[in-house]
Amino acid sequence: MHVKGLVQGVFFRFETSRVAKQNRVCGWVKNLRDGSVEAVFEGEKEDVERVVAFCRKGPPGAVVSDVEVSWEPWRGQFKNFRITY
Repeated sequence: MHVKGLVQGVFFRFETSRVAKQNRVCGWVKNLRDGSVEAVFEGEKEDVERVVAFCRKGPPGAVVSDVEVSWEPWRGQFKNFRITY
């Protein structure tokens, strides 16, 4: 997933991590140099959809202008959720 807008410096990664963990979703989230945020989510489809829905809005202070989502089959490659740098 790729999220554009005012999504850095507003706790976007932290809150995405919190929501992912609440929904038993594994993967990662990171800031990109262009000011956007990239994330990979893995889990049950309904759980992942809840995290994606959160990312479409973001935490207070965020202004999400665009979200690109690409769905792929579940591979089971992640054991937890983490913020990467």
